[in-house]
Amino acid sequence: MSVRVDPTVVVEFREFGGATVSRCFNCGNCTAVCGLSGQGANFPRRFIRYTQLGLAERMQESLDPWLCYYCGDCSDTCPREAEPGNLMMASRRWLTSRYDWTGLSRLMYLKPGAELAALGAVALLVLLLFVVPADFGFRLLARHPEARAVVNLAAFAPTAIVHVGDTILALLLSGLLVANAARMVAFAMRNAGASPLAYVAELRALVLHGLTQKRWRDCSTGATRHWLRHLLVVTAYGSMFALVVVFLQWFQVENASFHWTSLIGYYATLVLLGATLWIARERLQKQDQIHKHTDLSDWLFLGLLFLTSLSGILLHLVRLLDLAMPTYVLYVVHLMIAVPMLVVEVPFSKWSHLAYRPLALYLTAVQARASARRSALVTTPALQT
Repeated sequence: MSVRVDPTVVVEFREFGGATVSRCFNCGNCTAVCGLSGQGANFPRRFIRYTQLGLAERMQESLDPWLCYYCGDCSDTCPREAEPGNLMMASRRWLTSRYDWTGLSRLMYLKPGAELAALGAVALLVLLLFVVPADFGFRLLARHPEARAVVNLAAFAPTAIVHVGDTILALLLSGLLVANAARMVAFAMRNAGASPLAYVAELRALVLHGLTQKRWRDCSTGATRHWLRHLLVVTAYGSMFALVVVFLQWFQVENASFHWTSLIGYYATLVLLGATLWIARERLQKQDQIHKHTDLSDWLFLGLLFLTSLSGILLHLVRLLDLAMPTYVLYVVHLMIAVPMLVVEVPFSKWSHLAYRPLALYLTAVQARASARRSALVTTPALQT
């Protein structure tokens, strides 16, 4: 099979954060020390070599970067200080931009101002939704002074309307993410020769890794700490998503009386607030390899999670105090933070990794099953003769 060489790939890769890619002389030390590599997944070495040779198609088909959880052992022991762990992080950015058919991921990674602009544009749109309509939001309050004296979210932001908006947003985000994930599957499985049965048989891996992220525990450095923190963030974010999409009619009530959904809200808010502060502290200290190299998208990811949690806490406090106008203002501010985070980050940036990592592990298992089947078909006739 012919392979096309693209000499511009290595130049492009540097723009995604892989500035040290040319230092690597492919000694294989990084693969040897990695506790997750092996059994056909020879990272970081293989993907780095593809990049150096300009093998864009091979890079695009590779699942290796998603199997790396950046424990940092490879970077600590690299004789050329090529930072292979950081190169894997750059690889994930590059692959994310290739999966995204809209081109927005590529634009945001290569031009950081574009991500800020996208977040700002969505935030402005949310604000306009509460300012422009005559029978909704702030213009409605102007005609009904009584709603400014006592909290009345049913008038300011009717649950039925908000729920429709949540549903549309969920469908939009799911559609974008599924479309990008489908491109990932198409690239990775192009030459796998896997049968439909193989895909069905390995579905357990997709569910298991998607819910637990348990592969992180196999890292040799900081495994338990990083895995537990990541799992808490995922469960907290999933809980918050369930509250606004599934349980909104019970969660957004007219008064601040207790409901069982409040427990989910408290858990999600406190975990997100604590975890983001914990991660930010370690990133500033830069003691672990995983925190030594960060870009704007990494900090935006943390900042948006923190501000979403903080604004949610403040909103809950003013509702408990029955402060009408502060409640309405903070409600809009909260959505101006949370909605842009969802729209921009989930399909196009860091949040998409939550889908790509378990999907990569699933596809790797499917590939292994297909390979084992081919080997059995080849060796069986030989044994019979």
